[in-house]
Amino acid sequence: MSEAVSELRFVRLGFGAEAVDYRAAWDRQREVHAARFADEVPDTCLLLEHPPVYTAGRRTLESERPLDGTPVVDVDRGGKITWHGPGQLVGYPILKLPRPVDVVAHVRRLEEALIRTAADFGLETTRVEGRSGVWVLGDPVSERPALGGLSLDFDPRLQDEEFDPRLNGPEYAPSNAGQRREDRKLAAIGIRVAKGVTMHGFALNVNPDNTWFDRIVPCGIRDAGVTSLANELGRDVTIAEVLPVVERHLRDVLENADLRPRRVEPTGSEAVASPGAGAAMSATAPGPGVAEAAGAPGPGAGTPAAAFGPGAGIPAEAAGSAAEPGSGAPAGAAEAAR
Repeated sequence: MSEAVSELRFVRLGFGAEAVDYRAAWDRQREVHAARFADEVPDTCLLLEHPPVYTAGRRTLESERPLDGTPVVDVDRGGKITWHGPGQLVGYPILKLPRPVDVVAHVRRLEEALIRTAADFGLETTRVEGRSGVWVLGDPVSERPALGGLSLDFDPRLQDEEFDPRLNGPEYAPSNAGQRREDRKLAAIGIRVAKGVTMHGFALNVNPDNTWFDRIVPCGIRDAGVTSLANELGRDVTIAEVLPVVERHLRDVLENADLRPRRVEPTGSEAVASPGAGAAMSATAPGPGVAEAAGAPGPGAGTPAAAFGPGAGIPAEAAGSAAEPGSGAPAGAAEAAR
């Protein structure tokens, strides 16, 4: 018998002049998370905008934070540093998943809903192998313009470990990735699953000022950038336009998903997915402790991932670590990274 998300409730917390402070929204997430775990409320998705704020997941490096000392909120989700602010639609789906929890499959479902949303606005997006989130693919490397007079075959962002794009002019800025014809991220995803219930979620760039991303290394990725629906479509797009479309696709994908984790059958020293069970690794949290599923950059970056399906998409590495004292995170948690 298949498992599925219960009827999904949407709560619109605040937009524009009523944008919700990040810490206040985090507190609200915890309240709903506790209530969902206790079966006091149905599966719930909080939708909102934030005032400008940088947030950093557990894997963020000091070198990826703002150089000017701008405050950053450290959070208990997977992933690295990102920005939230006006013009960005943020969603926090708080869902009860069956055990064992398949974290990566949950990320793939959120990606699918956002890919469908972009398609409704006439924008083709995809997954990128080794990197979670929703992407607009750039041109082949050989066809991209040179940076700073150098061929991209010698891109200093990749060849020089001490090269910081933030100190080397606007041609390297994440917000200018479209001009460089590079892969660029439309939506970031970072989640946490505690006691079988999800927290955190996605951030879809609708029409933000993307230069906010230029102060950081967004999601720890140096050789790609960020974009928005407005930038890619060449017209103004509002949160009000996008909101009902996102809700429709989230409801369709999440309420109709088969939430059973893929079965893995060992063959010799290897474990392979059962036929038709999907291609992605599952991150399982069988007991106390923290497991993180991270979409880390890899050699295949820039390649579209597999088609959507239960557990389909890019592989992610899973690494166990102890829960951090004082983090406020319940035991038995899993994280998935941007």
